[in-house]
Amino acid sequence: MKTNTDGENMVAQNINTDFFDSLWEESWTYIKTVVDIVREPVLILDKDLHVIVANDSFYRTFQVEAKDTEHKLVYDLGDGQWNIPALRKLLDEILPKNTFFKGFEVIHEFPAIGRKVMILNARQIHSKRLPPIILLAMEDVTEMMAVAETLAGHANRAEARFAEKTQKLELHIGKLEQEIDELKKRTGENKGAPVDSR
Repeated sequence: MKTNTDGENMVAQNINTDFFDSLWEESWTYIKTVVDIVREPVLILDKDLHVIVANDSFYRTFQVEAKDTEHKLVYDLGDGQWNIPALRKLLDEILPKNTFFKGFEVIHEFPAIGRKVMILNARQIHSKRLPPIILLAMEDVTEMMAVAETLAGHANRAEARFAEKTQKLELHIGKLEQEIDELKKRTGENKGAPVDSR
């Protein structure tokens, strides 16, 4: 019966380490490539919610640089602009419960770009052999919301004008009904009066 020597154990351990390092490198390259081609801003976070990397769209949208973003806690980005209690609750529950969220709305005044309405989606990517990561995608819907508010304003004004015109029309109809009733009464009174035949 052959027993493993320390050298054989070390070789097996190195092969496993090399395999997992290679697997991680390939997976990371794949994930990074996919994230880089996405038009929306995306952050890749580690299990402790530190930014591993962001895509070019994130840097352009928020006018920040990699040195001010990578390896920082997501809540510390941009002088704490992402330290939002509801977002914190959502992100803190993603890894422990293996969940995701979609459509979380953030309205915020960002330092370099002003007031923005962002829709956030996040999902954990996990593997038995690789460390878990979180993809946090953001969609800027500021312009869409401004258009929706403008349309809602126009609709409200049109509805108010319609209601005002309807009310005026109802008043005119009421006056006409009164005049018709008066004419009917007068006509009825005149039926009994003698006709002048001159």
